[in-house]
Amino acid sequence: MTKFISWNVNGLRAAIKHGFLQVFNEMDADFFCIQETKLAPGQLDLDLSDYHQYWNYAEKKGYSGTAIFAKQPPLSVQYGINVPEFDHEGRVITLEYPD
Repeated sequence: MTKFISWNVNGLRAAIKHGFLQVFNEMDADFFCIQETKLAPGQLDLDLSDYHQYWNYAEKKGYSGTAIFAKQPPLSVQYGINVPEFDHEGRVITLEYPD
């Protein structure tokens, strides 16, 4: 059985200060999807050795953003929905798998 977790963290750096990594490790999900990361590229380096990491950052600093941590690499990754007025917010990541 595949285990999916989706979590709106309302700021990943703050969530880490409040035990995010402990909960993340305890849940041991196959896919861990995070919303509202509120990060810019290079602000955080997570050592999640069992996971492939995919990040979609908002253009506006400290705003929205998503991430997916997946145990298996996908066939393909798509960022956004090809609608420029929305894609600058970093709200969508799509991973494609054979099944």
